[in-house]
Amino acid sequence: MALARLLLALVLVVSVFTVVFHVLMEREGQSHSWATAVYWVMVVMSTLGFGDITFQSDLGRVFSVFVLLSGSVFMLVLLPFMFIQFFYSPWMEAQAAARAPRQVQARINRHVLVTGLGVIEQSLIRMLKRAEIPYVVLVSELAEALRLHDDGYSVMVGEVDDRDTYLRAGVERAALVVTALKDTTNTNVAFTVREISSSVSVVATAAAPASVDILQLAGCNEVLQLGEMLGQALARRVLGRDAKCHVVGEFEELLIAEAAAAGTPLVGRTLKEIRLAEHARVNVVGVWNRGRFELAGPETLITSTSVLLLAGTAADLEEYDGLFCVYSTSDAPVIIVGGGRVGRATATALSERGVEYRIVERNADRVRVKGQYVIGDAAELDVLKAAGIMTCSSVVITTHDDDINVYLAIYCRRLRSDVQILARANQDRNVSTLHRAGADFVMSYASTGASTMFNLLKRGTLLLLADGLDAFRVPVPPPLIGKTLQECRFRQTTGCNVVAIEQGGRLDTHPAPQTRLAADAELVLVGDAESEQRFFDSLQ
Repeated sequence: MALARLLLALVLVVSVFTVVFHVLMEREGQSHSWATAVYWVMVVMSTLGFGDITFQSDLGRVFSVFVLLSGSVFMLVLLPFMFIQFFYSPWMEAQAAARAPRQVQARINRHVLVTGLGVIEQSLIRMLKRAEIPYVVLVSELAEALRLHDDGYSVMVGEVDDRDTYLRAGVERAALVVTALKDTTNTNVAFTVREISSSVSVVATAAAPASVDILQLAGCNEVLQLGEMLGQALARRVLGRDAKCHVVGEFEELLIAEAAAAGTPLVGRTLKEIRLAEHARVNVVGVWNRGRFELAGPETLITSTSVLLLAGTAADLEEYDGLFCVYSTSDAPVIIVGGGRVGRATATALSERGVEYRIVERNADRVRVKGQYVIGDAAELDVLKAAGIMTCSSVVITTHDDDINVYLAIYCRRLRSDVQILARANQDRNVSTLHRAGADFVMSYASTGASTMFNLLKRGTLLLLADGLDAFRVPVPPPLIGKTLQECRFRQTTGCNVVAIEQGGRLDTHPAPQTRLAADAELVLVGDAESEQRFFDSLQ
Protein backbone atom coordinates (compact mmCIF):
# COMPACT_ATOMS: atom_id res chain seq x y z
CA MET A 1 0.00 0.00 0.00
CA ALA A 2 2.80 2.43 0.87
CA LEU A 3 4.49 1.77 -2.46
CA ALA A 4 1.21 2.28 -4.34
CA ARG A 5 0.72 5.63 -2.61
CA LEU A 6 4.26 6.71 -3.51
CA LEU A 7 3.78 5.73 -7.17
CA LEU A 8 0.45 7.58 -7.30
CA ALA A 9 2.12 10.68 -5.84
CA LEU A 10 4.86 10.40 -8.47
CA VAL A 11 2.30 10.26 -11.27
CA LEU A 12 0.49 13.32 -9.90
CA VAL A 13 3.72 15.31 -9.50
CA VAL A 14 4.86 14.43 -13.04
CA SER A 15 1.43 15.41 -14.41
CA VAL A 16 1.46 18.79 -12.63
CA PHE A 17 5.02 19.52 -13.74
CA THR A 18 4.13 18.57 -17.33
CA VAL A 19 1.23 21.05 -17.41
CA VAL A 20 3.37 23.84 -15.90
CA PHE A 21 6.10 23.04 -18.45
CA HIS A 22 3.61 23.57 -21.33
CA VAL A 23 2.33 26.86 -19.88
CA LEU A 24 5.80 28.34 -19.35
CA MET A 25 7.09 27.18 -22.76
CA GLU A 26 4.13 28.77 -24.54
CA ARG A 27 4.85 32.07 -22.74
CA GLU A 28 8.37 31.90 -24.17
CA GLY A 29 7.02 31.10 -27.65
CA GLN A 30 8.24 27.49 -27.66
CA SER A 31 5.99 24.60 -28.62
CA HIS A 32 6.56 20.95 -27.51
CA SER A 33 4.46 17.81 -27.54
CA TRP A 34 3.08 16.25 -24.35
CA ALA A 35 5.51 13.33 -24.74
CA THR A 36 8.38 15.83 -24.89
CA ALA A 37 7.02 17.53 -21.76
CA VAL A 38 6.95 14.23 -19.83
CA TYR A 39 10.46 13.47 -21.15
CA TRP A 40 11.79 16.84 -19.88
CA VAL A 41 10.17 16.41 -16.43
CA MET A 42 11.65 12.91 -15.96
CA VAL A 43 15.11 13.99 -17.18
CA VAL A 44 15.20 16.96 -14.77
CA MET A 45 13.68 15.05 -11.79
CA SER A 46 16.19 12.23 -12.19
CA THR A 47 19.04 14.85 -12.27
CA LEU A 48 20.28 13.59 -15.64
CA GLY A 49 19.88 17.06 -17.19
CA PHE A 50 20.72 16.43 -20.89
CA GLY A 51 20.23 20.16 -21.68
CA ASP A 52 18.55 19.56 -25.08
CA ILE A 53 15.41 21.45 -23.92
CA THR A 54 15.90 24.61 -21.85
CA PHE A 55 14.01 27.67 -20.62
CA GLN A 56 15.13 31.15 -21.68
CA SER A 57 13.28 33.14 -19.01
CA ASP A 58 14.16 33.47 -15.31
CA LEU A 59 10.75 32.08 -14.34
CA GLY A 60 11.38 28.96 -16.42
CA ARG A 61 14.82 28.49 -14.91
CA VAL A 62 13.40 28.84 -11.38
CA PHE A 63 10.81 26.21 -12.27
CA SER A 64 13.61 23.92 -13.55
CA VAL A 65 15.43 24.25 -10.23
CA PHE A 66 12.20 23.45 -8.34
CA VAL A 67 11.59 20.34 -10.49
CA LEU A 68 15.20 19.27 -9.96
CA LEU A 69 14.99 19.61 -6.16
CA SER A 70 11.59 17.92 -6.02
CA GLY A 71 12.89 15.00 -8.06
CA SER A 72 15.97 14.62 -5.85
CA VAL A 73 13.87 14.48 -2.68
CA PHE A 74 11.40 12.10 -4.28
CA MET A 75 14.14 9.74 -5.47
CA LEU A 76 15.69 9.74 -2.00
CA VAL A 77 12.39 8.41 -0.70
CA LEU A 78 11.18 6.16 -3.50
CA LEU A 79 14.34 4.32 -4.48
CA PRO A 80 15.46 3.39 -0.92
CA PHE A 81 11.91 2.36 -0.11
CA MET A 82 11.73 0.08 -3.14
CA PHE A 83 15.15 -1.39 -2.33
CA ILE A 84 14.25 -2.07 1.29
CA GLN A 85 10.77 -3.34 0.51
CA PHE A 86 11.59 -5.69 -2.36
CA PHE A 87 15.22 -6.64 -1.80
CA TYR A 88 16.66 -5.94 1.64
CA SER A 89 13.65 -6.92 3.79
CA PRO A 90 13.05 -10.25 2.01
CA TRP A 91 16.74 -11.03 2.30
CA MET A 92 16.75 -10.20 6.03
CA GLU A 93 13.63 -12.29 6.58
CA ALA A 94 15.26 -15.21 4.82
CA GLN A 95 18.36 -14.83 6.97
CA ALA A 96 16.26 -14.61 10.14
CA ALA A 97 14.28 -17.69 9.12
CA ALA A 98 17.53 -19.59 8.66
CA ARG A 99 18.92 -18.41 12.01
CA ALA A 100 15.69 -18.76 13.98
CA PRO A 101 13.51 -21.38 12.25
CA ARG A 102 9.92 -22.04 13.19
CA GLN A 103 10.17 -25.78 12.55
CA VAL A 104 12.65 -28.55 13.32
CA GLN A 105 13.86 -30.36 10.22
CA ALA A 106 12.32 -33.80 9.68
CA ARG A 107 15.75 -35.43 9.49
CA ILE A 108 16.45 -34.57 13.16
CA ASN A 109 15.48 -37.38 15.53
CA ARG A 110 16.10 -38.29 19.18
CA HIS A 111 16.68 -34.64 19.97
CA VAL A 112 16.14 -32.78 23.25
CA LEU A 113 13.61 -29.95 23.46
CA VAL A 114 14.47 -27.27 26.03
CA THR A 115 11.83 -24.69 27.00
CA GLY A 116 14.15 -21.96 28.24
CA LEU A 117 17.76 -20.98 28.76
CA GLY A 118 18.65 -20.58 32.41
CA VAL A 119 21.80 -21.75 34.16
CA ILE A 120 20.58 -25.37 34.30
CA GLU A 121 19.75 -25.47 30.61
CA GLN A 122 23.09 -23.92 29.67
CA SER A 123 24.93 -26.59 31.61
CA LEU A 124 22.78 -29.34 30.07
CA ILE A 125 23.41 -28.02 26.56
CA ARG A 126 27.17 -28.18 27.13
CA MET A 127 26.79 -31.85 28.03
CA LEU A 128 24.57 -32.52 25.02
CA LYS A 129 27.08 -30.88 22.68
CA ARG A 130 29.89 -32.94 24.14
CA ALA A 131 27.86 -36.12 23.60
CA GLU A 132 26.82 -34.92 20.11
CA ILE A 133 23.12 -35.15 20.95
CA PRO A 134 20.94 -32.68 18.99
CA TYR A 135 18.85 -30.18 20.93
CA VAL A 136 16.53 -27.23 20.29
CA VAL A 137 15.78 -24.29 22.58
CA LEU A 138 12.22 -23.01 22.23
CA VAL A 139 12.11 -19.19 22.27
CA SER A 140 8.96 -17.08 22.03
CA GLU A 141 10.55 -13.80 20.83
CA LEU A 142 12.24 -13.61 17.42
CA ALA A 143 14.80 -11.02 18.58
CA GLU A 144 15.83 -13.24 21.49
CA ALA A 145 16.01 -16.27 19.21
CA LEU A 146 18.32 -14.42 16.82
CA ARG A 147 20.53 -13.33 19.71
CA LEU A 148 20.80 -16.88 21.03
CA HIS A 149 21.52 -18.21 17.54
CA ASP A 150 24.36 -15.72 17.19
CA ASP A 151 25.66 -16.96 20.56
CA GLY A 152 25.87 -20.47 19.14
CA TYR A 153 22.62 -22.06 20.34
CA SER A 154 20.23 -24.15 18.26
CA VAL A 155 16.85 -22.41 18.53
CA MET A 156 13.29 -22.52 17.25
CA VAL A 157 10.73 -19.72 17.52
CA GLY A 158 7.52 -20.74 19.28
CA GLU A 159 5.47 -20.32 22.44
CA VAL A 160 6.15 -23.03 25.03
CA ASP A 161 2.44 -23.35 25.89
CA ASP A 162 1.30 -23.72 22.26
CA ARG A 163 0.49 -27.23 21.01
CA ASP A 164 1.48 -26.25 17.48
CA THR A 165 4.99 -25.37 18.69
CA TYR A 166 5.65 -28.96 19.75
CA LEU A 167 4.18 -30.34 16.55
CA ARG A 168 6.57 -28.16 14.53
CA ALA A 169 9.41 -29.11 16.90
CA GLY A 170 8.91 -32.81 16.14
CA VAL A 171 8.16 -33.76 19.74
CA GLU A 172 7.02 -37.23 18.65
CA ARG A 173 10.55 -37.85 17.35
CA ALA A 174 12.26 -36.28 20.39
CA ALA A 175 14.08 -38.21 23.10
CA LEU A 176 13.41 -35.78 25.94
CA VAL A 177 11.56 -32.57 26.81
CA VAL A 178 13.18 -30.46 29.55
CA THR A 179 11.30 -27.65 31.27
CA ALA A 180 12.78 -25.72 34.20
CA LEU A 181 10.46 -22.71 34.30
CA LYS A 182 7.86 -21.79 36.93
CA ASP A 183 5.92 -24.73 38.38
CA THR A 184 2.69 -23.59 36.75
CA THR A 185 4.37 -23.13 33.36
CA ASN A 186 6.06 -26.52 33.66
CA THR A 187 2.66 -28.09 34.32
CA ASN A 188 1.23 -26.47 31.18
CA VAL A 189 4.22 -27.63 29.10
CA ALA A 190 3.99 -31.21 30.34
CA PHE A 191 0.24 -31.38 29.75
CA THR A 192 0.58 -29.89 26.25
CA VAL A 193 3.37 -32.28 25.26
CA ARG A 194 1.52 -35.28 26.62
CA GLU A 195 -1.50 -34.46 24.42
CA ILE A 196 0.73 -35.03 21.39
CA SER A 197 3.02 -37.85 22.48
CA SER A 198 2.66 -40.50 25.15
CA SER A 199 6.16 -41.90 24.62
CA VAL A 200 8.51 -38.91 24.86
CA SER A 201 10.11 -38.44 28.28
CA VAL A 202 9.29 -35.19 30.07
CA VAL A 203 11.53 -33.89 32.86
CA ALA A 204 10.54 -30.84 34.91
CA THR A 205 11.81 -28.99 37.94
CA ALA A 206 9.61 -28.14 40.93
CA ALA A 207 10.21 -25.33 43.38
CA ALA A 208 7.36 -26.24 45.72
CA PRO A 209 6.92 -29.77 47.14
CA ALA A 210 3.19 -29.54 46.48
CA SER A 211 3.89 -29.18 42.76
CA VAL A 212 5.50 -32.62 42.43
CA ASP A 213 2.24 -34.59 42.36
CA ILE A 214 0.58 -32.08 40.02
CA LEU A 215 3.47 -32.21 37.56
CA GLN A 216 3.37 -35.99 37.59
CA LEU A 217 -0.38 -35.92 36.95
CA ALA A 218 0.26 -33.53 34.05
CA GLY A 219 2.50 -36.14 32.42
CA CYS A 220 6.06 -35.65 33.72
CA ASN A 221 8.17 -38.79 33.88
CA GLU A 222 10.57 -37.17 36.36
CA VAL A 223 10.12 -34.17 38.64
CA LEU A 224 13.32 -32.77 40.14
CA GLN A 225 13.45 -30.75 43.35
CA LEU A 226 16.93 -29.41 42.77
CA GLY A 227 17.19 -27.54 46.05
CA GLU A 228 16.60 -30.73 47.99
CA MET A 229 18.91 -32.74 45.73
CA LEU A 230 21.72 -30.23 46.11
CA GLY A 231 21.27 -30.12 49.88
CA GLN A 232 21.42 -33.92 50.13
CA ALA A 233 24.53 -34.02 47.94
CA LEU A 234 26.27 -31.44 50.14
CA ALA A 235 25.30 -33.35 53.30
CA ARG A 236 26.74 -36.58 51.88
CA ARG A 237 30.12 -34.93 51.57
CA VAL A 238 30.34 -33.69 55.14
CA LEU A 239 33.46 -35.38 56.55
CA GLY A 240 34.31 -36.68 59.97
CA ARG A 241 30.92 -38.23 60.80
CA ASP A 242 31.05 -41.75 59.43
CA ALA A 243 32.78 -43.64 56.67
CA LYS A 244 29.55 -45.14 55.37
CA CYS A 245 29.05 -45.52 51.61
CA HIS A 246 26.54 -43.14 50.04
CA VAL A 247 25.27 -44.28 46.62
CA VAL A 248 25.48 -41.58 43.92
CA GLY A 249 24.53 -43.67 40.86
CA GLU A 250 23.90 -47.14 39.55
CA PHE A 251 24.12 -49.38 36.52
CA GLU A 252 21.56 -52.06 37.37
CA GLU A 253 23.41 -54.20 39.96
CA LEU A 254 26.54 -52.05 39.91
CA LEU A 255 26.42 -49.22 42.41
CA ILE A 256 28.67 -46.15 42.40
CA ALA A 257 29.16 -44.71 45.89
CA GLU A 258 31.22 -42.21 47.87
CA ALA A 259 32.73 -42.70 51.30
CA ALA A 260 34.73 -40.31 53.48
CA ALA A 261 38.10 -41.58 54.66
CA ALA A 262 38.44 -39.17 57.61
CA GLY A 263 38.93 -40.94 60.95
CA THR A 264 39.54 -44.37 59.42
CA PRO A 265 42.74 -46.47 59.27
CA LEU A 266 42.90 -45.65 55.54
CA VAL A 267 44.29 -42.16 56.19
CA GLY A 268 48.01 -41.73 55.55
CA ARG A 269 48.37 -44.92 53.51
CA THR A 270 48.45 -45.69 49.80
CA LEU A 271 45.99 -48.07 48.16
CA LYS A 272 48.84 -50.51 47.65
CA GLU A 273 49.55 -50.50 51.39
CA ILE A 274 45.89 -50.78 52.33
CA ARG A 275 45.29 -53.90 50.17
CA LEU A 276 41.56 -53.31 50.36
CA ALA A 277 40.81 -56.12 47.90
CA GLU A 278 41.89 -58.64 50.53
CA HIS A 279 39.17 -57.41 52.91
CA ALA A 280 36.32 -56.26 50.65
CA ARG A 281 35.49 -56.80 46.98
CA VAL A 282 34.64 -53.14 46.49
CA ASN A 283 36.59 -51.37 43.74
CA VAL A 284 38.21 -48.00 44.53
CA VAL A 285 37.63 -46.08 41.30
CA GLY A 286 39.18 -42.77 42.32
CA VAL A 287 39.62 -40.22 45.06
CA TRP A 288 38.15 -36.75 45.54
CA ASN A 289 40.55 -34.48 47.39
CA ARG A 290 39.51 -30.87 48.04
CA GLY A 291 37.39 -30.79 44.90
CA ARG A 292 39.97 -32.46 42.64
CA PHE A 293 39.41 -35.97 41.30
CA GLU A 294 42.21 -38.48 40.75
CA LEU A 295 41.79 -41.95 39.25
CA ALA A 296 42.87 -44.58 41.75
CA GLY A 297 46.21 -46.28 41.37
CA PRO A 298 48.48 -48.32 43.65
CA GLU A 299 50.36 -45.18 44.74
CA THR A 300 47.26 -43.09 45.45
CA LEU A 301 47.61 -41.63 48.94
CA ILE A 302 44.53 -41.38 51.17
CA THR A 303 44.37 -38.24 53.33
CA SER A 304 41.96 -36.99 55.99
CA THR A 305 40.15 -34.90 53.35
CA SER A 306 39.84 -37.74 50.83
CA VAL A 307 36.48 -39.01 49.63
CA LEU A 308 36.68 -42.41 47.95
CA LEU A 309 34.67 -43.15 44.81
CA LEU A 310 33.71 -46.82 45.05
CA ALA A 311 32.08 -49.31 42.71
CA GLY A 312 30.46 -52.61 43.64
CA THR A 313 27.27 -54.48 44.30
CA ALA A 314 25.07 -53.75 47.29
CA ALA A 315 26.74 -56.68 49.08
CA ASP A 316 30.21 -55.29 48.32
CA LEU A 317 29.32 -51.88 49.74
CA GLU A 318 27.78 -53.45 52.85
CA GLU A 319 30.99 -55.37 53.35
CA TYR A 320 32.96 -52.10 53.12
CA ASP A 321 30.58 -50.43 55.60
CA GLY A 322 31.07 -53.30 58.01
CA LEU A 323 34.77 -52.52 58.06
CA PHE A 324 34.77 -48.72 58.24
CA CYS A 325 31.42 -47.14 59.09
CA VAL A 326 32.04 -47.57 62.82
CA TYR A 327 34.64 -44.81 62.75
CA SER A 328 33.66 -41.30 63.79
CA THR A 329 35.72 -38.27 64.71
CA SER A 330 33.56 -35.36 65.86
CA ASP A 331 30.32 -34.60 67.64
CA ALA A 332 30.44 -30.81 67.08
CA PRO A 333 27.52 -29.41 65.04
CA VAL A 334 27.95 -28.71 61.35
CA ILE A 335 27.43 -25.03 60.47
CA ILE A 336 25.05 -24.37 57.57
CA VAL A 337 25.11 -20.82 56.24
CA GLY A 338 21.76 -19.97 54.69
CA GLY A 339 18.29 -21.15 55.66
CA GLY A 340 16.79 -21.39 52.17
CA ARG A 341 15.69 -24.56 50.40
CA VAL A 342 19.23 -25.88 49.93
CA GLY A 343 20.23 -25.10 53.50
CA ARG A 344 17.11 -26.73 54.96
CA ALA A 345 17.57 -29.79 52.72
CA THR A 346 21.17 -30.10 53.94
CA ALA A 347 19.97 -29.88 57.53
CA THR A 348 17.31 -32.55 56.96
CA ALA A 349 19.82 -34.93 55.40
CA LEU A 350 22.28 -34.41 58.26
CA SER A 351 19.52 -34.91 60.82
CA GLU A 352 18.59 -38.24 59.22
CA ARG A 353 22.19 -39.32 59.77
CA GLY A 354 22.07 -38.20 63.38
CA VAL A 355 24.40 -35.26 62.78
CA GLU A 356 23.91 -32.07 64.80
CA TYR A 357 23.76 -28.81 62.87
CA ARG A 358 23.31 -25.07 63.28
CA ILE A 359 21.82 -22.88 60.54
CA VAL A 360 23.03 -19.28 60.33
CA GLU A 361 20.23 -17.18 58.83
CA ARG A 362 19.66 -13.42 58.70
CA ASN A 363 15.89 -13.66 58.18
CA ALA A 364 14.12 -14.70 61.38
CA ASP A 365 10.99 -15.60 59.37
CA ARG A 366 12.86 -18.60 57.95
CA VAL A 367 13.36 -20.26 61.33
CA ARG A 368 11.84 -23.75 61.23
CA VAL A 369 13.27 -25.54 64.29
CA LYS A 370 14.00 -23.50 67.41
CA GLY A 371 17.40 -24.13 68.90
CA GLN A 372 18.88 -25.14 65.54
CA TYR A 373 19.13 -21.59 64.15
CA VAL A 374 21.47 -18.71 64.86
CA ILE A 375 19.91 -15.46 63.66
CA GLY A 376 22.38 -12.98 62.22
CA ASP A 377 24.80 -12.21 59.40
CA ALA A 378 27.42 -14.90 58.81
CA ALA A 379 29.90 -12.16 57.90
CA GLU A 380 29.94 -11.11 61.57
CA LEU A 381 32.44 -12.93 63.76
CA ASP A 382 30.19 -12.98 66.83
CA VAL A 383 27.45 -14.74 64.85
CA LEU A 384 29.83 -17.41 63.56
CA LYS A 385 31.28 -17.93 67.03
CA ALA A 386 27.76 -18.36 68.42
CA ALA A 387 27.16 -21.03 65.77
CA GLY A 388 30.40 -22.83 66.77
CA ILE A 389 32.87 -21.89 64.04
CA MET A 390 35.87 -22.48 66.33
CA THR A 391 34.96 -26.10 67.12
CA CYS A 392 32.90 -27.36 64.14
CA SER A 393 34.35 -29.85 61.68
CA SER A 394 32.48 -28.59 58.60
CA VAL A 395 30.89 -25.43 57.21
CA VAL A 396 28.30 -25.70 54.43
CA ILE A 397 27.68 -22.43 52.54
CA THR A 398 24.33 -22.55 50.73
CA THR A 399 23.24 -19.01 49.86
CA HIS A 400 21.93 -18.31 46.34
CA ASP A 401 24.45 -15.50 45.75
CA ASP A 402 27.84 -16.68 44.46
CA ASP A 403 29.55 -13.43 45.46
CA ILE A 404 28.45 -13.92 49.06
CA ASN A 405 29.55 -17.57 48.95
CA VAL A 406 33.03 -16.60 47.76
CA TYR A 407 33.22 -13.92 50.46
CA LEU A 408 32.21 -16.37 53.21
CA ALA A 409 34.54 -19.11 51.95
CA ILE A 410 37.51 -16.74 52.23
CA TYR A 411 36.34 -15.58 55.65
CA CYS A 412 35.77 -19.06 57.10
CA ARG A 413 39.06 -20.35 55.71
CA ARG A 414 40.90 -17.44 57.36
CA LEU A 415 39.19 -18.17 60.68
CA ARG A 416 39.80 -21.94 60.52
CA SER A 417 42.52 -23.32 58.25
CA ASP A 418 41.62 -26.91 59.19
CA VAL A 419 37.83 -26.82 58.82
CA GLN A 420 36.11 -28.53 55.89
CA ILE A 421 34.25 -26.01 53.73
CA LEU A 422 31.54 -27.09 51.30
CA ALA A 423 29.89 -24.50 49.10
CA ARG A 424 27.08 -24.11 46.62
CA ALA A 425 27.73 -22.44 43.26
CA ASN A 426 24.81 -21.19 41.22
CA GLN A 427 26.90 -20.52 38.11
CA ASP A 428 29.33 -23.15 36.81
CA ARG A 429 31.91 -20.45 36.14
CA ASN A 430 32.19 -19.76 39.89
CA VAL A 431 33.12 -23.33 40.86
CA SER A 432 36.85 -22.77 40.37
CA THR A 433 36.60 -19.36 42.08
CA LEU A 434 35.10 -20.96 45.18
CA HIS A 435 37.85 -23.58 45.23
CA ARG A 436 40.46 -20.81 45.11
CA ALA A 437 38.59 -18.99 47.89
CA GLY A 438 39.13 -21.96 50.19
CA ALA A 439 36.21 -24.36 49.60
CA ASP A 440 37.15 -28.04 49.77
CA PHE A 441 34.18 -29.17 47.73
CA VAL A 442 31.79 -27.18 45.52
CA MET A 443 28.45 -28.36 44.17
CA SER A 444 27.05 -26.44 41.23
CA TYR A 445 23.28 -25.89 41.22
CA ALA A 446 23.34 -25.82 37.43
CA SER A 447 25.46 -28.96 37.06
CA THR A 448 23.43 -30.89 39.62
CA GLY A 449 20.23 -30.33 37.67
CA ALA A 450 21.84 -30.80 34.27
CA SER A 451 23.66 -33.97 35.34
CA THR A 452 20.45 -35.52 36.62
CA MET A 453 18.62 -34.69 33.39
CA PHE A 454 21.47 -36.00 31.28
CA ASN A 455 21.60 -39.25 33.27
CA LEU A 456 17.88 -39.73 32.67
CA LEU A 457 18.46 -39.27 28.93
CA LYS A 458 21.34 -41.77 28.83
CA ARG A 459 19.89 -44.16 31.40
CA GLY A 460 21.72 -47.48 31.38
CA THR A 461 24.67 -46.41 29.22
CA LEU A 462 26.12 -43.32 30.86
CA LEU A 463 26.14 -41.90 34.37
CA LEU A 464 27.41 -38.39 35.03
CA LEU A 465 29.09 -38.50 38.44
CA ALA A 466 30.20 -34.87 38.46
CA ASP A 467 30.72 -32.10 35.97
CA GLY A 468 33.15 -33.65 33.47
CA LEU A 469 33.38 -37.06 35.20
CA ASP A 470 31.43 -39.95 33.67
CA ALA A 471 30.79 -43.62 34.26
CA PHE A 472 29.84 -45.23 30.97
CA ARG A 473 28.91 -48.71 29.81
CA VAL A 474 29.99 -50.08 26.43
CA PRO A 475 30.18 -53.50 24.73
CA VAL A 476 33.70 -54.84 24.33
CA PRO A 477 35.05 -53.38 21.06
CA PRO A 478 35.87 -56.09 18.45
CA PRO A 479 39.64 -55.28 18.40
CA LEU A 480 39.82 -56.08 22.13
CA ILE A 481 37.96 -59.39 22.14
CA GLY A 482 40.19 -62.15 23.55
CA LYS A 483 42.64 -59.74 25.17
CA THR A 484 43.21 -59.41 28.90
CA LEU A 485 42.67 -56.17 30.82
CA GLN A 486 46.40 -55.94 31.34
CA GLU A 487 46.99 -56.14 27.59
CA CYS A 488 44.34 -53.48 26.88
CA ARG A 489 46.08 -50.95 29.18
CA PHE A 490 42.98 -48.73 29.36
CA ARG A 491 44.27 -46.45 32.09
CA GLN A 492 47.67 -45.89 30.49
CA THR A 493 46.40 -45.23 26.96
CA THR A 494 43.09 -43.44 27.58
CA GLY A 495 42.96 -42.36 31.24
CA CYS A 496 39.79 -44.40 31.86
CA ASN A 497 39.51 -46.88 34.71
CA VAL A 498 37.62 -50.18 34.28
CA VAL A 499 35.40 -50.59 37.34
CA ALA A 500 33.39 -53.67 36.34
CA ILE A 501 32.94 -56.28 33.61
CA GLU A 502 29.73 -58.13 32.86
CA GLN A 503 30.15 -61.33 30.86
CA GLY A 504 28.43 -64.68 30.86
CA GLY A 505 25.58 -63.22 32.90
CA ARG A 506 27.94 -62.43 35.78
CA LEU A 507 28.99 -58.99 37.06
CA ASP A 508 32.61 -58.77 38.18
CA THR A 509 33.08 -55.61 40.23
CA HIS A 510 36.76 -56.26 40.90
CA PRO A 511 38.16 -57.68 37.64
CA ALA A 512 41.68 -59.03 37.80
CA PRO A 513 44.31 -57.84 35.31
CA GLN A 514 44.34 -61.33 33.77
CA THR A 515 40.60 -61.24 33.01
CA ARG A 516 40.10 -62.07 29.33
CA LEU A 517 37.39 -60.16 27.47
CA ALA A 518 34.70 -62.25 25.79
CA ALA A 519 32.70 -61.21 22.72
CA ASP A 520 29.48 -60.80 24.76
CA ALA A 521 31.12 -58.81 27.56
CA GLU A 522 30.30 -55.25 28.56
CA LEU A 523 32.72 -52.82 30.22
CA VAL A 524 31.88 -50.18 32.80
CA LEU A 525 34.51 -47.42 32.82
CA VAL A 526 35.02 -44.14 34.66
CA GLY A 527 36.85 -41.17 33.21
CA ASP A 528 36.67 -37.46 32.54
CA ALA A 529 35.50 -36.00 29.24
CA GLU A 530 38.96 -36.10 27.66
CA SER A 531 39.61 -39.68 28.77
CA GLU A 532 36.25 -40.81 27.44
CA GLN A 533 36.96 -39.18 24.09
CA ARG A 534 40.40 -40.81 23.92
CA PHE A 535 38.78 -44.19 24.61
CA PHE A 536 36.39 -43.91 21.68
CA ASP A 537 39.07 -42.38 19.43
CA SER A 538 41.37 -45.32 20.13
CA LEU A 539 38.81 -47.70 18.66
CA GLN A 540 38.57 -45.96 15.30
